[in-house]
Amino acid sequence: MAELEAMSKEAAAMFNRTTLLILLVALATGAGLWAAEYAFDRSAPAGPELQAMRRLSTPRELPPFALQQSDRTQLVPGELRGHWTVVFIGFTYCPDVCPTTLAELAQAQQQWAALPESTRPRVLFVSVDPERDTIEKLGEYAHAFHKDTLAATADIPSLETFAKSLSLVFAKVPPAEGAPADQYAVDHSAALVVLDPQGRMAGVIQPPFKPKAIAEDLIALTRAGK
Repeated sequence: MAELEAMSKEAAAMFNRTTLLILLVALATGAGLWAAEYAFDRSAPAGPELQAMRRLSTPRELPPFALQQSDRTQLVPGELRGHWTVVFIGFTYCPDVCPTTLAELAQAQQQWAALPESTRPRVLFVSVDPERDTIEKLGEYAHAFHKDTLAATADIPSLETFAKSLSLVFAKVPPAEGAPADQYAVDHSAALVVLDPQGRMAGVIQPPFKPKAIAEDLIALTRAGK
């Protein structure tokens, strides 16, 4: 019995090490995608000088997607047109990165609140933990930071496709040995992706985030109309 128990613990440890290795490779791959993307982005398109956001030389069209918003309506590419949109992926059980980032984005949202609603920049928080983040919980969480924040999620395959289209990654991390099955974490990219008024990926904002700089960039882009 003792031998079987020892083998079981060894197998669990091996599983955790393998899972961690896969996760690190996934995140490193995501980081590599960003590096490759921007290493060759030597010429920014015409427009205002930006502080926080780095623009792609050519905006990237996104493949079709469908997310469910906290108000139970569908979020499809056409819904993002007409506004600059800052996209952040995370989950409501996130202990640090997500609440900090959403609080910083809320500060930026306060600074551009005076812009006309028809063109005002938006923040979209996408939960990559649909197993625990119900629509109701997701909406309550996002709106606690700012009432205008859009919140959405989908099934895992749809989320993986959406994240990949933005060069973002996420991966479920199993709970510690002996912990309840629902006490897992989700590692995810911390970068913000900015979509232009045509719904295309137009740039990225890397941490650490400066709310004032983010707000000034989005205000300038909105006023420039490009």
